[in-house]
Amino acid sequence: MTGLDAFRASLAGPSPPEGFSAPLAALWWDAKGDWTRAHEAAQGSGDADSAWVHAYLHRKEGDLPNARHWYARAGRPAATGALEAEWAAIAAALLPA
Repeated sequence: MTGLDAFRASLAGPSPPEGFSAPLAALWWDAKGDWTRAHEAAQGSGDADSAWVHAYLHRKEGDLPNARHWYARAGRPAATGALEAEWAAIAAALLPA
């Protein structure tokens, strides 16, 4: 099972597994359909990974100007593809190798 598969499997639980970083916890809550908790987790840290997830969340929300701001803070180009593909790409990049 890949790291991404294990991450997806963890969604069966009631909360993110212990040891998840704030950005991974944010993606976890987003996948569970709780945008508010995801947003709170993404805001919890000022690092580039959190900014990347924060950008994705605002893009998903439809607030593109705010999303562009957070992509810039993350040092990433603004995404334009499918949200599901972006979620998977961010998760794969943030999961330990």
